[in-house]
Amino acid sequence: MNDTIQIAAQADSDWPITNCYIDAWMLILAAQGMEPLAGLGVTAAQDYEADQFTFFKYQHDDLELLYGLVVGELTIYRSMEQQIDTQVRQGRLVLLEVDGYYLPDTRATSYLRQHTKTTIGIDNIDLERGVLGYFHNVGHYELRDADYAGIFRKLPQQMQVKDVLPAYVEFVKRRFAPLSGAALADAARNTLRRHLRRRPADNPIQRYREDFPHHIERLLTEPDAFHDYAFGIFRQLGSNHQLLAWHLAWLEAQGMSGLGAAIDAARTISATAKSMQFKVARIASRRQFDPCDAMFGTLERSYAAVGDSLQQALG
Repeated sequence: MNDTIQIAAQADSDWPITNCYIDAWMLILAAQGMEPLAGLGVTAAQDYEADQFTFFKYQHDDLELLYGLVVGELTIYRSMEQQIDTQVRQGRLVLLEVDGYYLPDTRATSYLRQHTKTTIGIDNIDLERGVLGYFHNVGHYELRDADYAGIFRKLPQQMQVKDVLPAYVEFVKRRFAPLSGAALADAARNTLRRHLRRRPADNPIQRYREDFPHHIERLLTEPDAFHDYAFGIFRQLGSNHQLLAWHLAWLEAQGMSGLGAAIDAARTISATAKSMQFKVARIASRRQFDPCDAMFGTLERSYAAVGDSLQQALG
């Protein structure tokens, strides 16, 4: 099953998939009739973390303020399936870190090919039939049979391995009524202002540019590392600013003015990061260094333009 949830502004997308946590939450919020774009003010605070750009997530306090949803960690002390079933029966959603190797919706990437960590949002589980309903990437899906057994480490080869770290599990429950209309727009604007104060004082693109030659040295000798590198660098930088542009466009539609320059600059970062990803892939495959000066210049100027424009608009 693939019940794709339509999210406003996703038709024209540089990055159809951003990161597993954000993607799952956008689907969950949209499926509950709430506006996912309102909670993306966190994207204004992205930094370069010395070896990756910030893996951005909806902040738990933002989810509570805007949508009335409280997120807690689920302590696993018995069968994980049974505990998930208990939470789902309470009308709650469970966020579970799983191995993408067993997710049938990833047939084009990791399914039965590559072991990779990802987060799914579980809204339905049938213990007797061994069927799981979950949100992931761009839709809602079901898995069963060997995939179900693989997710819960019940396959014969998995049960032979005992030294395994337990999965990290969260549950989501409704505590307050979600905001809507003008109240939601006002709260989202204040949330954006708060995250803007967390924005780096310097330009993180410049710091990445300084490290770039050393990163390429590794990629030239380990070209197979490019996929994971691109996820941590180009996809996080580009998709973060794609969602920032969507968030600002949503605020603009709610009546906030002065956001046009920031929206344009954020879109430029998104598109340039995507182009740079392809260019660095060619550098790694051809094993021929290129400093990518023009692209770095565009990214640096655009990052500065986003911050300057938002400071003016928000005061």
